[in-house]
Amino acid sequence: MLRPFFPLLAAAALVLTAPGHASAEGKAIAKRNLFGGSCPRCELSGRNLSSAEFIGANFSGASMVGSSLRSAQFTGSAFVAADLSRADLSSAQIVGSNFSRANLSQARFRSAQANGVAFVDANLSHADLSDAEAAGANFMRAKMQGAILRSTELNGAILSQVEATGADFRDAAMNHAILNNGRFDGASFRSAELVGAVLMGSSFAGADFRDANLMRAIIAGVDLSRAKGLSQDQLDEACADGRTKVPAGLTTRLACGAVIRIRAPRPPLPIPPGPPAPLRYLTEVAAN
Repeated sequence: MLRPFFPLLAAAALVLTAPGHASAEGKAIAKRNLFGGSCPRCELSGRNLSSAEFIGANFSGASMVGSSLRSAQFTGSAFVAADLSRADLSSAQIVGSNFSRANLSQARFRSAQANGVAFVDANLSHADLSDAEAAGANFMRAKMQGAILRSTELNGAILSQVEATGADFRDAAMNHAILNNGRFDGASFRSAELVGAVLMGSSFAGADFRDANLMRAIIAGVDLSRAKGLSQDQLDEACADGRTKVPAGLTTRLACGAVIRIRAPRPPLPIPPGPPAPLRYLTEVAAN
């Protein structure tokens, strides 16, 4: 009879991260680290899980503090409320996975692909997402104070009600993103693309918009009076109304017709994997 799955998974993570080993004939054999099934609240902090593959895995509540997950692949996996603070996910491939309520503070996502991934209520304070792709990702209510998102692709992303004071969005692509009812005080949007983005209800005191593209961005009712780097040309292309406040010496005009108040719906979260699978779902695959 198979032994219980949970206690074996953490131990197996140490074995599976070994480089290659020699066969009986002395031929080197490469390994792939595959994780599946369920291992909630597993302790895997500080582990080297580079290039690991998580397929349909449930690591909700797991601890991976400071672990290396460089170039790892996450497919249909749940890391709800997991602790990945200071973890390195650079160049990771994340598809259909759920990091809601996860602690990702000071984590590195440089050049990662996380399009459409759920980061609802996650802690991304001081995380580094430079050059990452997160189009359509859901960051609703995320904590993003001091986060670095330079040159990050955030087209169509949901950043509603986020706490992003001091965040760095320089050169980011944020076309048609939803940034309503959030706090972006002191954030930098220098040279960012904000075409058609929704900024209503958010705070931008001290935010820097120098050279940002605000074409058809919806700034109705937004107080930009303490924002920095705004020009008349930028405001002429944005969709304002009589309630919009801008720095002294600048004016606004309603350039997009009637402005409709849009409330972004909260999309359903991915369904976590089912009960733990047999041990065979945790595999070490050898390839010649």
